[in-house]
Amino acid sequence: MKPDWDKLMEAFKDSETQLVADVDCTAEGKPICDNAGVKGFPTLKYGDPSDLQDYQGGRDYDSLEKFVKESLKPVCSPANLDLCDDEKKAEIEKLQAMSDEDLAASIETESKKLEAAEEEFKSEVQKLQETYQKLMEDKDNKIAEVKAAGLGLMKSVQAAKGKAAKDEL
Repeated sequence: MKPDWDKLMEAFKDSETQLVADVDCTAEGKPICDNAGVKGFPTLKYGDPSDLQDYQGGRDYDSLEKFVKESLKPVCSPANLDLCDDEKKAEIEKLQAMSDEDLAASIETESKKLEAAEEEFKSEVQKLQETYQKLMEDKDNKIAEVKAAGLGLMKSVQAAKGKAAKDEL
């Protein structure tokens, strides 16, 4: 993927509206990556730098180029109010009217909701994993019981009887 990404960066290096870049999350870029929620490599993000979204598309050059051309353009934001509909403008203006403290508190509240959702997800996945493990153990035990009860021997006898019947013909 790296060669295609480098080619993409080169193709859009002079763009005034589309930035294609990379960040080394293991060095000086680590704080940026931590802030953006990067957990694995390579991770592709796009959008408003203060609210980057995960890219889910193809990772070959053609898919990446198509995405950049079709999706990476100026969007409604505090910096581009002219691109907003009336409802979004009103929402932005309401947020801009908040004090810095109130805005920070609201961000913290919503961020905690995200963290809680992530924790709930992890907890439920752990429960599912434990259930899966128990089901696998139960299945393995039942298979062992059936085999111990002589299923393999029964099949051998059945096969031998079938062979003997064919030999008699």
